[in-house]
Amino acid sequence: MAAARGQKALAALPHLVKTLRSSEPVSNALRLRHLPSLRRTFSLYDQINLIDSVPEDQLRFQSLYIRRGHIQTERLQKYLSGWLQIHYFDGPKIHLRYDDTGFKINNVKYEGSLLIVENKIMTWTPKTFAEITAESLSIFKVVHPIPEILILGCGRNIQPISPELRKFVRSTGMKLEAVDSSNAENTEAASQVVSANSRRKTKIVCTIGPSTNTREMIWKLADAGMNVARMNMSHGDHQSHQKVIDLVKEYNAKNTDGNVIAIMLDTKGPEVRSGDVPEPIMLQEGQEFNFTIKRGVSTKDTVSVNYDDFINDVEVGDILLVDGGMMSLAVKSKTDDTVKCQVVDGGELKSRRHLNVRGKSATLPSITEKDWEDIKFGVENGVDFYAVSFVKDEKVIHELKAYLKSANADIHVIPKIESADSIPNLQSIIAASDGAMVARGDLGAELPIEEVPLLQEEIVRTCRSMQKPVIVATNMLESMIDHPTPTRAEVSDIAIAVREGSDAIMLSGETAHGKFPLKAVKVMHTVAQRTESSLYNPATSPSLVTRPQALLNEEFCQSQLSKMFGSHATMMANTLCTPIIVFTRTGSMAVLLSHYRPSSTIFAFTNEERVKQRLALYQGVVPIYMKFSDDAEETFSRAISSLLSGQYVKEGDYVTLVQSGVKSIWREESTHHIQVRKVQG
Repeated sequence: MAAARGQKALAALPHLVKTLRSSEPVSNALRLRHLPSLRRTFSLYDQINLIDSVPEDQLRFQSLYIRRGHIQTERLQKYLSGWLQIHYFDGPKIHLRYDDTGFKINNVKYEGSLLIVENKIMTWTPKTFAEITAESLSIFKVVHPIPEILILGCGRNIQPISPELRKFVRSTGMKLEAVDSSNAENTEAASQVVSANSRRKTKIVCTIGPSTNTREMIWKLADAGMNVARMNMSHGDHQSHQKVIDLVKEYNAKNTDGNVIAIMLDTKGPEVRSGDVPEPIMLQEGQEFNFTIKRGVSTKDTVSVNYDDFINDVEVGDILLVDGGMMSLAVKSKTDDTVKCQVVDGGELKSRRHLNVRGKSATLPSITEKDWEDIKFGVENGVDFYAVSFVKDEKVIHELKAYLKSANADIHVIPKIESADSIPNLQSIIAASDGAMVARGDLGAELPIEEVPLLQEEIVRTCRSMQKPVIVATNMLESMIDHPTPTRAEVSDIAIAVREGSDAIMLSGETAHGKFPLKAVKVMHTVAQRTESSLYNPATSPSLVTRPQALLNEEFCQSQLSKMFGSHATMMANTLCTPIIVFTRTGSMAVLLSHYRPSSTIFAFTNEERVKQRLALYQGVVPIYMKFSDDAEETFSRAISSLLSGQYVKEGDYVTLVQSGVKSIWREESTHHIQVRKVQG
């Protein structure tokens, strides 16, 4: 019976092909005969995320690869010759592998986009996503078995397909997954075809290390979605970091389309580490093991630590954590120079492992002598952000900011919230800073691990209330250091950080020394953008706090006026579904608009390079450098022309224009200006 149905479907194939090729719409009767509804086979990670249109040279479809002897092969070739080339391979199955530059079939490299049907790989004639319709997909309904996975090449930016096509695909039982097509010769052009309202708003911070410290990889990371390049000063030297800084600056100089890469220097901080060991030491549960402040000790039961006050900081009964909890030891006793422990959770102890005492912070200063040398290095190179490790209170922030002011360095300070001592001082630390990073690794080592999700939410909420950017970091895609795909829990972790309102999410070892750095960035980009597409972002007007009349000075009134104006601008853009174009010298209005989380992209035009670099960290902001003229209309026109040439907007679109009012640009008096305009070619 099944064979008869297959023969009947095949017999109808010539008519179907002829019908599909014609300009006439496919009849409902034809749909009912050949497009039966099957069970829906979707998972969270396989949600459809495809861009609507790609230039013809950006998306190429290949051939049909089919095993010899497959039933109906000759007839398929006869009827599909105008649609597909057919090639053969021997053997019962194929081996398909993806990497960061393409894919291989049985170890032969191919380019293009594929449809996989069990052991067959198929493609068809549409050359742009606009040509991919229900009718063009219908051809695969008469080829058995029914397609299981449709893989379409994508550029860096992704947006959902049309509701009509989504409905059709779901009715067929096809299981779809988006995969980046790295064969596109002009990734920049491919990324620009996406409308302004569909850009990813959450920023991605990538740690640069041995896996990514070359010109080629930094360019690829930027094209994949990197917004901030982070240098971890715990590793490498100034020479290696100088190379990375120069490469990022070279990229920024050559890219003027709004894809700005900011530079973040992350201080080492007062880390307590174990000493060098000639080979890893295997610690077993229940084993006695010692840490000593004597230098150069390495035996099977004792190793050195690099901190002389370790003896005074540790008490009997404390739990020592190695590498944030990968191993743990209970303190049993101590002498003048040695802490004696019993292994609770064993593992492999390697050289220079990070040590924490659960519930305690080391009494070391937050900024060490090495950190000051690294900070001076950052000043000399004009980095954009310092991430300061193990901040305990606001005093260290004030100290660092005073130094930066004396050095005339316009660098923003981001404290890493990762110590137990920082939590009681959270409000004052963030108030004194320019943002915050939720460093979950050490935070989960010094505090009970079940507290970390609650603290993350609190830190994000606190930063948003103060209009400061917040970064969620550590272990976001940890499994992708060694594996090409993430765990579902990691995907959910990214989604939660995005839904909480984080400005940025960070990759550490995944891009520093991982095997799949580009895949990790692409996964983070795709998950963040998919999550953002599900969020509804109504503009909420800020409540004006009642204050004594004496405090209603000019500065306070101007601040409240800015907030009210930012709220109205966001509400207007959300209601009319327009991107926002803001002109700002200081970046303040762009930051304020980002705080209100509009549903569309904020294009921030500034005539200050430092402001442009800093705005790269803020959620939803695309910073663009442009010299302002004395004529407001001329500046408006040049900004819109820039967006038109970059394909961020198109003729006939509406945009919301905003002029910052804190420091007036075209008027003598400080004022706020907002209008909606239609884009003219």
